[in-house]
Amino acid sequence: MSKQRTKRVIGNWKMHGRLAGNQALLNEVVQGAGAVAAETSIGVCVPFPYLAQVQAQLGAGRVVFGAQDVSAHEQGAFTGEVAAAMVAEFGAHYAIVGHSERRAYHGERNETVAAKTQRSLAAGLTPVVCVGETLDEREAGATEQVVGAQLDAVLAVLTADEAARIVVAYEPVWAIGTGRTATPEIAQQAHAFIKTMISVPVLYGGSVKPENAEELLAQPDVDGALVGGASLDIDSFVAICRIHS
Repeated sequence: MSKQRTKRVIGNWKMHGRLAGNQALLNEVVQGAGAVAAETSIGVCVPFPYLAQVQAQLGAGRVVFGAQDVSAHEQGAFTGEVAAAMVAEFGAHYAIVGHSERRAYHGERNETVAAKTQRSLAAGLTPVVCVGETLDEREAGATEQVVGAQLDAVLAVLTADEAARIVVAYEPVWAIGTGRTATPEIAQQAHAFIKTMISVPVLYGGSVKPENAEELLAQPDVDGALVGGASLDIDSFVAICRIHS
């Protein structure tokens, strides 16, 4: 690229991790971050039980961290739920909301994702709002309709100031955990559409790995990556972080 711009690379560990393995991985992430340009922001989103461990290891350093979900409720009799304010108390930066796995396996509706976005913002977290279409929806030519509806539901409940504080992640459902990746052209088209709706950082997520990240991150409207499986492999994750560094 002729000019450097700020990139965000956020690892989503999903339901992986154990205390000893986390410690080793986090140490390597911090070490690897030293070779990454300051223009790249690095984060990891971990399962709730590990927030205290990550806070202790990362502190207020170069690598920020967050959770993979928050409750749509502020507090109350919601057994098993975790409030955004609880996550924020650990010094977390991000909260992923509306991930396709939450939508698919837990029936989360657009309105639920909107409420979780509100709760995250109220707690001082930066919500990473995930949007994306299924393969059937893409083949039906409904990508913009689906993504637009997902994003509209969120924007409908936010003020302009609140909306300016979110991050969007475009995750085509057909490319998550499948090994399939949107072509750079498909990603760029979707990101450009999202930016007609809101001017915030838009990350690409969906089987991101070092082999495809360079072309994806070179697209003018791709501002970074939400990295799943590759975030658990230190060499792969650091390699993605170092692209365009």
